Amino acid sequence: MNEEVTFITDAAKEAMDKAMVHLEKAFLKIRAGKASPAMLSTVMVEYYGSQTPLSQVANINTPDARTISVQPWEKTMLQEIEKAIMNANLGFNPMNNGDFVIINVPPLTEERRRDLAKQAKAEAEDAKVGVRNARQEANKEIRDLDISEDLQKNAESDIQDLTDSYTKKIDAVLDVKEAEIMKI
Repeated sequence: MNEEVTFITDAAKEAMDKAMVHLEKAFLKIRAGKASPAMLSTVMVEYYGSQTPLSQVANINTPDARTISVQPWEKTMLQEIEKAIMNANLGFNPMNNGDFVIINVPPLTEERRRDLAKQAKAEAEDAKVGVRNARQEANKEIRDLDISEDLQKNAESDIQDLTDSYTKKIDAVLDVKEAEIMKI
């Protein structure tokens, strides 16, 4: 295989890797029964006049599987953090004990589990679209090259094999996440 084809294949693989990384980050935000600091990753707090991520103004811990504790670095931020969590519309009811903001994560209902599984499937489908777009772009670049037809067919076949392997990886990651979500 010539250099240009190798470069195109490597670029496609890199784009497919990015789709996988994005999927894994999206799955971290989908809660699966137990408490996780990642659940609060989207919460923004008003901090001296600017919107700041919660993780930059407080320590976020999970003392047990059903509780998230948020310890602000400045006690004056307690009410602001509590308000930000309520405004983030995550379905949590934070409680302030004077030192920490404590969030009890309610157990998931069957209906909520199904909704989260649908959300996970949608994220996986988005990742597959990213992989297919990388394949399409690579095939287009290969067709634009001035190479023999056999070399072109082999390169397109390699790109398709790469696409199939990433699609299988996405399905495997989705199966694990769905099992995690549906487990009581």
